[in-house]
Amino acid sequence: MGNLHFASAILALTFGSLVLLQKKATRFHRKIGMAYVVSMSFMLLTSFMTYRLYGRFGTFHYMSVFATIVLAVGMLPMWFKRPRNNYKLLHINFMYWSVIGLYMALFSEVFTRIPETPFYKMVFWASLGVLVLGFVGHWMFFPKWRQRFNVYKAGNHG
Repeated sequence: MGNLHFASAILALTFGSLVLLQKKATRFHRKIGMAYVVSMSFMLLTSFMTYRLYGRFGTFHYMSVFATIVLAVGMLPMWFKRPRNNYKLLHINFMYWSVIGLYMALFSEVFTRIPETPFYKMVFWASLGVLVLGFVGHWMFFPKWRQRFNVYKAGNHG
């Protein structure tokens, strides 16, 4: 199960990165985005089948529950086109954080492989570093996303 989890995580990282770097609301975006959702869903599913670290449901399983919720909340607005005034903005925000969360998991995994380092401290610092970079990226890109995808613009409060 670990190999399937790893392979689907690599695919999700690849597709998620492409989606973040490419122009939004295009056919390519939709195809790559759906590939991200499928690979991320498979990665999350396999994460619930991995018990080698704790032997039971543990910390990373709870993070997988959270990641599943973020992924679902990111896709629901696109599937239902609700709320009508800003479903695209909700979608882009939650999907952005879904990909950032995946990078947090990646760097946590990499940093915990460093020999003779405290496991949870490495997870904390790796996650915090990516989270801070995620906030910086969000601060840089959100105004552009809001301008492009928010229906509530001057004179359009319908």
